[in-house]
Amino acid sequence: MRIAVVGGTGEEGFGLALRLARAGHDVVIGSRDEAKAADAVSRAKAILGADAPVGGAANIDAVPGADVVIVTVPFAGQAKTYELLKPALVDGVVVLDATSPLATAVGGKAWEVLRPWAGSAAEQARAVVGPGPRFVAGFHTIAASALTDLDSPVDSDVLLAGDDAEAVAIIGSLADQIPGLRWVHVGGLAMARITETLTPLLISINRRYKRRDAGFRIVGESDWGAPAP
Repeated sequence: MRIAVVGGTGEEGFGLALRLARAGHDVVIGSRDEAKAADAVSRAKAILGADAPVGGAANIDAVPGADVVIVTVPFAGQAKTYELLKPALVDGVVVLDATSPLATAVGGKAWEVLRPWAGSAAEQARAVVGPGPRFVAGFHTIAASALTDLDSPVDSDVLLAGDDAEAVAIIGSLADQIPGLRWVHVGGLAMARITETLTPLLISINRRYKRRDAGFRIVGESDWGAPAP
């Protein structure tokens, strides 16, 4: 599968790029700055090996031809990023939005949350782009430090919100390929109004307990995955 990671030079995006390239996917790291993308590719190949399936490009050039587009940008630049990407996001492409509306976008604290006008950052992204792409919101509860620690499994569950069950399952299949992760379909895209706010909650927990990798496990099933029909 060809995967574009927009904002892939940030910690979360870079961690996902590493994990998915290690799983064998063709990953393109996108950045506003091509030089930063090239540097991230060099770092990835130093970690994964020179033959790792990782390339780099400007964000707009990373998206064409991708089966899945993962967007991991700060909330302050999210709308502008999607306005740029809109012409390249073809109908039916699966878009994973991992944006958390943190108050840092307006000079606040990372453990404080904003309330986007559309209800959630993911719904805002869909409003900017239009109805063609299939949006899934997720990975808000997965610490970047856990993703980049390739020697350890990720001890957390991925909470995925989306209206298109097939698109959610595609993102879930990627989560399944990261050791330690399980995925849970929590409901339609509007549920991102809740899941996105879990990021500042985890930041607050990490801050108080001097950790970097707090996460969530949903009890009741050993393996959640796709809901029963």
